[in-house]
Amino acid sequence: MDAMVNQEISCGEIELIIGNSKRNFSGITSTMLQVVSYQKDMIPLRIMGKNNLTDAALAISFWQVIKMCQRPLSTGKFRIFHARRVDEMIQGVLLKYLFRAKIKLVFSSAAQRKRAKFTCWLTRRMDAVIAMCNASAGYLENPPNTVIYHGVNTNAYTVSPDKQQAWQALKLLESTQSKGKRGIAILGRVRKQKGVHLFVNSCIDILADYPDYTAVVVGGISSKHEKFTQELRDRVAKAGLSDRIIFTGEQDFADIPKIFSSLSLVVALSENEGFGLTVLEAMSSGAAVLASEAGAWPEVIRQGVDGYVVPVNDLAAVKDKMALLLSDEAKLAAMGQAGRQRVEECYSVEREATELTRFLKTLV
Repeated sequence: MDAMVNQEISCGEIELIIGNSKRNFSGITSTMLQVVSYQKDMIPLRIMGKNNLTDAALAISFWQVIKMCQRPLSTGKFRIFHARRVDEMIQGVLLKYLFRAKIKLVFSSAAQRKRAKFTCWLTRRMDAVIAMCNASAGYLENPPNTVIYHGVNTNAYTVSPDKQQAWQALKLLESTQSKGKRGIAILGRVRKQKGVHLFVNSCIDILADYPDYTAVVVGGISSKHEKFTQELRDRVAKAGLSDRIIFTGEQDFADIPKIFSSLSLVVALSENEGFGLTVLEAMSSGAAVLASEAGAWPEVIRQGVDGYVVPVNDLAAVKDKMALLLSDEAKLAAMGQAGRQRVEECYSVEREATELTRFLKTLV
C-alpha cells in the first residue's frame, strides 16, 4: 500500500494535503469526507492519516508529507495544508516551521467561543483562515479571508415521496405499539447541551393535542449523561407518553438519511454549535425545522419559510413554535419543500467543495 502511494506521489503533482487527525468518527470527519468526495475531482489531493477513510489510496502519512513537501510543485508554487482542528494546525506548524515543508497553511474555523491563547497563536501562523458562517467569523481574533458555508449531500439526504408511508416503514420503532401517522425528532447525542430536555418537555405538554405525531430522540447516551436521560424517561412515563416519546438510542450511521427522510419536523435546540449540519440534513430531506439561535442556524433558516428559530434555552418559545408547526399539516409540508429547495440552491456539498477549491487555488 505504501509503495503504491509513494509511486502515485512521485508521479503526480499533489497540490492539497488535508488534515485527518481524529481516530473517532466525528461531525468534522463526516464533513471533510463529504467534501473530499467532490473535491478530489477538482484538485490533486491526499489526506494525512488513514482514520475513517473508505478510499485508502488517498491516505498519506506525516513523514510522507515531509518528504514530498521538501520541494515545491514543479511550477514553483507551494502546496496547501488544510486543517480543520487545533491539533491539525499544530501538525501544519510543525511541517512548515520545523521541517521546512514548502506549504501554505489554511484553517477552517467553525467554533463559536472565545479562543484559548495558544489557539489564537496557532491561528496567526496560518496563511489563510476560512470561517464556516458569519457567526463563527465573529469569534476570530482577526477577520477571516473568506466565509464558506458547509453543505450537505443532497443525493444522500433526499425527500421521501410519501412521508407518512416512510415513517410507517421505519424499523426504528418496531417494538412500539403505535407509531402514529407522522414523526418528529431531535437527533444527536442525548445531553442537556443539545437541548433534549426542551424537546421532551415540550412534547409532554403538547402532544396530547396532536395525536397523529410520535416524537423520537435519536442519539447515543454516554455514561456521563445516563442520569439526565433517565430523568427524562421518568417524566415521559409519568405523563403516560412512553409510546409517543421514544428514546431510540444510537443508530447506524448508514440509516440516518432514511430516518431524516421519514420525518415531518426536525428539532435542534443546542446551547451552542460550531455549524450544526443537522438542520441542513433535515431541510435536504424535506423536513420543516425548529432550531435554537446556535451555530449557523439563524443564518440558514428563513423564519416562517423553512421553519423557525427560537432563543437558546427558551422552553416557552419552543412549545409555542412546535404547536404552531404541528397545527397545520399542509404548512409543515410546504416548509419542508421550501427547505429542500433552499439547500439545493445554497447549501449543497458540491457548492461547498467548489467554493473551497476555488479559494485554495488562489493560494496555490
